[in-house]
Amino acid sequence: METKTIRLTMAQALLRYLDRQYVQMDGQETKFFKGIMGIFGHGNVTGIGEALERGGLDLTFIQGKNEQGMVHAAAAFAKQTNRREIFACTTSIGPGALNMVTAAATATVNRIPVLLLPGDNFASRQPDPVLQQLEIGSDYTVSANEPLKAVSKYWDRIVRPEQLMKAAAHAMRVLTDPAETGAVTLALPQDVQTEAYDYPISFFEKRVHYLDRRPPAAEALGRAVELIRGKKKPLIVAGGGILYGGAELELASFAEAFGIPVAETQAGKGSLPWDHPLNVGGIGVTGSLAANLLAKDADLVIGVGTRYSDFTTASKSAFSSEGVEFLNVNINAMDAVKLNGYALICDAREGLQALAKALTQAGYAAGYPLQDIAALKQKWDAEVNRLYALKHEGGFVQTEALGIINQTIDPSAVIVCAAGSLPGDLHRLWRSAQPKTYHMEYGFSCMGYEVSGAFGAALAEPERDVYAIVGDGSYLMLHSELVTSLQEGRKITVLLFNNHGYQCIHNLQREHGSDGFGNEFRYRTENGALSGDYMPIDFTAQALSLGAAAYKAASAEALQEVLLLAKQERVSTLIEIPVLPGTNSQGYESWWNVGVPEVSPSEKVTAAHAKMKQKTDALKSRDW
Repeated sequence: METKTIRLTMAQALLRYLDRQYVQMDGQETKFFKGIMGIFGHGNVTGIGEALERGGLDLTFIQGKNEQGMVHAAAAFAKQTNRREIFACTTSIGPGALNMVTAAATATVNRIPVLLLPGDNFASRQPDPVLQQLEIGSDYTVSANEPLKAVSKYWDRIVRPEQLMKAAAHAMRVLTDPAETGAVTLALPQDVQTEAYDYPISFFEKRVHYLDRRPPAAEALGRAVELIRGKKKPLIVAGGGILYGGAELELASFAEAFGIPVAETQAGKGSLPWDHPLNVGGIGVTGSLAANLLAKDADLVIGVGTRYSDFTTASKSAFSSEGVEFLNVNINAMDAVKLNGYALICDAREGLQALAKALTQAGYAAGYPLQDIAALKQKWDAEVNRLYALKHEGGFVQTEALGIINQTIDPSAVIVCAAGSLPGDLHRLWRSAQPKTYHMEYGFSCMGYEVSGAFGAALAEPERDVYAIVGDGSYLMLHSELVTSLQEGRKITVLLFNNHGYQCIHNLQREHGSDGFGNEFRYRTENGALSGDYMPIDFTAQALSLGAAAYKAASAEALQEVLLLAKQERVSTLIEIPVLPGTNSQGYESWWNVGVPEVSPSEKVTAAHAKMKQKTDALKSRDW
């Protein structure tokens, strides 16, 4: 039988293929590719650019303003849709492709699918070297796209148009695998993008990728149940897998059935409402007093959908009970075996349901007096109230500003954050009432994610208010997609905390012996030091110049007023909030292992090293 074909360029075929990909989970089918974000250059404008312009496809094109920013936006979109819908991102060769590396790493670290389609050198090598080509004398196959290998879960280069068919299948395999997903790169030589091939019509048929929930293996489940039955003080650590797996109800039911407190990671925050009796707040370096005290006493840690970063474990010091063990419920085998844990490799919802059924049959109950958990929670709630009401005669306190925001914006609104001192305050203090309203990128804690991420979240959920909560340092690093939000009519509100620099790292310096160096935005003085007056940057004027609305609020009363005014604005809005440096919250029963110099002219530094070494030496005997 003769195979029917259609003659298309490789770029045309690629986009037609993407337009026909669907995913299905729990019987609900979703078109996987919402569209393409791109910045055109000579390496993609006549290939993918032409295919988008003339293709007649159901793919929305969004014009990025910075390659890193648009990939952040695509990742945030995928995160907010629980990885059911994504954008692909296309760039030219050279600088455009390299600008995606940081954002690709951010997506991969956070297990978020994004498809990257950078242009590449001519496969024919006839017009060699081309503009923006990277020439490596020892290996001429290397291009500026090779750095994307280190940050991609799958990487391929299409040097013949027919290779697309196999490469596309492998790309979809990784993008739709919850255990292996992350950035996927298909490097596209600019000549091959425009070469034609007779593709089989079957390549463009609708394809549904089934996201089947993986149940736990019977024997592994039995081992997990026996482990739990022998423990009196288990603690659940809820990670992002709870939200991606839609297991919020199962988490609540499991905790309530057996009287087990729940602590949340940055990615898992919002899995339970903040006022649920068993939600004891964030855990680890940026955790609550309640969660960290319970962690010290836990004899079993049940991690559900968490990758256990050093912030979650307080550099492995959070869990200090003699003989503490770990049960890791995770779809990803690498995460499931961390901390020398017992691995229950499965979907979060399936795992919690199976554990609940077996433990109920066994008559299990944790040994916590519920009044003790309630007392810890009440004490922590009082501390949050205190920090939300904290005043300082010198100016606006950061924790008070966050309290005003938390109490004023709609409970269904989405907040987006990533870096600086704000993630610590938000993890500890922010009261999330609903799932998917707390959008924190803290796997990579990538400065510059916030504004781009807010735009991506607004694309995913246009019916919700979306706020980027960002420090001035992170805002200055990358805010280009604020312009894209205006272009697309997707309103975001940027809450810019202006504390004159990288104050989070400034604090970290001084905590370990430094007098403070190179982290504040100050003028250079006559003696050559960056220790002059703070630079008076007018962020509201800058936002207005872009076409956004803008306000400034330097007090609780003013902030509450302008939040209400901003809600009525029809375009993206920036609110500049001047806050006193150093008025963020501090750690509660937690510790973070950072390198401190063993020798230094400063006695403060060597004293800090001795203190750090005492703590690290105490952890050396652990095998996890």
